[in-house]
Amino acid sequence: MTQNCEIAQLGADVLRQISAKVENINSPAIRKIIDEMTTTLANTQGVGLAAPQISQLQRIIIVASRPSTRYPHAPLMLPTVMVNPSYEALSEQTEKDWEGCLSIPGIRALVPRYTSITVQYEDVRGLTVQSMLEGFVARVFQHEIDHLDGTVYLDRVETNTDIISETEYLKLFV
Repeated sequence: MTQNCEIAQLGADVLRQISAKVENINSPAIRKIIDEMTTTLANTQGVGLAAPQISQLQRIIIVASRPSTRYPHAPLMLPTVMVNPSYEALSEQTEKDWEGCLSIPGIRALVPRYTSITVQYEDVRGLTVQSMLEGFVARVFQHEIDHLDGTVYLDRVETNTDIISETEYLKLFV
């Protein structure tokens, strides 16, 4: 059975580096990363995970929106592994909403993101998938892509007053 991996925390160098494109999705090393990410994310209250968060600089993310204590209003979707993901905004329209991160526990912040995007990625079989994402799931996707490029969500905050503790967030919104 695959074990849980430690999640890299803010300040870890791996969170500020650019991830490499996955060349062979069927390699044992890549399969191991995907298994470790799947297990690790399943054992959290998170809705997404990027390979750099388990200290692997590969362009792999998992988007797994589901209601939880951290995100009680999140839509339910099956965990989706996305290899070499990319996106394009369908319009310039952005919206600020609250985000948190497993690599930055205890903090929430208002982050502007595109509201509708088209995404492209390879699934676990190596097949190319294209789809449109909106709202919360589009936000999670963009958040995870940022990790592949060495960016954390706090880098996108427009003003420090948009950052609050998770304790205060829960008082306001749950």
